[in-house]
Amino acid sequence: MKDNKEIILLNISGHDKPGVTATMTDILAKNNVTILDIGQAVIHDDLNLGILFEVPEKSESSPILKDLLFKAYELNINVKFTPIPIKKYQDWVKLQGKDRYIVTLLARKLTATHLASVTKIIADQNMNIDYISRLSGRIPLNGFNKETRAVVEFSVRGTPIDEDRMKKDIIHTAGTIGVDIAFQEDNIYRRNRRLVCFDMDSTLIQTEVIDELAYKAGVGEKVSEITEKAMRGEIDFSESFIQRVSLLKGLDEKVMKQIAENLPITEGAERLFKTLKQYGYKTAIISGGFTYFGNYLKTKLGADYVFANELEIMDGKLTGKHVNEIIDGNKKAEILKMLAFKEDIHLEQVIAVGDGSNDLPMLRLAGLGIAFHAKPKVKESAKNAISNIGLDAILYLLGFRDREING
Repeated sequence: MKDNKEIILLNISGHDKPGVTATMTDILAKNNVTILDIGQAVIHDDLNLGILFEVPEKSESSPILKDLLFKAYELNINVKFTPIPIKKYQDWVKLQGKDRYIVTLLARKLTATHLASVTKIIADQNMNIDYISRLSGRIPLNGFNKETRAVVEFSVRGTPIDEDRMKKDIIHTAGTIGVDIAFQEDNIYRRNRRLVCFDMDSTLIQTEVIDELAYKAGVGEKVSEITEKAMRGEIDFSESFIQRVSLLKGLDEKVMKQIAENLPITEGAERLFKTLKQYGYKTAIISGGFTYFGNYLKTKLGADYVFANELEIMDGKLTGKHVNEIIDGNKKAEILKMLAFKEDIHLEQVIAVGDGSNDLPMLRLAGLGIAFHAKPKVKESAKNAISNIGLDAILYLLGFRDREING
């Protein structure tokens, strides 16, 4: 009989088939072992199963290992046994209190360069990868196209040595190799987001509506110039808004209907909204644009709330003025906070998505702020950025897999 506790790591590998796990664990059950840890992965029908178990007091491991070896031979699979020293196991248990993070890699097509670059960032921060999981569906060899998605999630343990340095490395690497890399703390809020707030122009739609209106009014170049300055943060949003709206004076309101019916919806937006609605999330459009177009999108996408600026119309013509308070960056953050209160949720449960500098206040306030196809200044200031795939990438940051996504 043995005098000390005996801990064994059992590794099982081979062709995956029904009943392998059940058969091998049945042997362990008959020997009354205690399971200390277990993990299984199947890649291209190849099984890798690890079981860490403690042999019962007053028992020997030899008969258990012999039975496992015999059964493995019958099943045509491979087994490996590794004795684990008690101290090593106890040190491993102490790591349970370490911080955990989720790193998500999103691209059109996954390459070894992507994996090597992301894992180097993690290693440079002295953090350990616990598991890697594919969230996107399987892609046939001839199935790559402009809307293909390849998404991998890493569960990472430890505390970053320098989180600011890590963020800079993520931004630089993402921009260099053409991927999106999201970094989130793996806490209760990350798994319980409940409200998603979107900017409208250049986020939900691939245009700036005020520019579309301006071109119809014959003042396109003037308004575009002011818009670009505002998006880069070079001039105050409210002042730029007043200047641009004033140039629309005299435009027929019928033009708004024509523009609304032809709005270019951003890739992945409809898939995203369908899935969020299916799983009970609330959605809001919080825009420095105009309510007419926000309400159109609310109907088309099924959003729950719309907050935007109201254009003044008299005798069927735009007057060049607005109605009520301008929704600028600070107002967007205020509305987001109000909605969180209304929905009775913590701000950490809110996601905010936008592309311009006027979105930064709400991106910083939300538990998960996402700069979507944004200017460099916005990417640097936001917690995460998506620049290479569509809006439905947000679902992967929530932990969804393709098989769980609507559409």
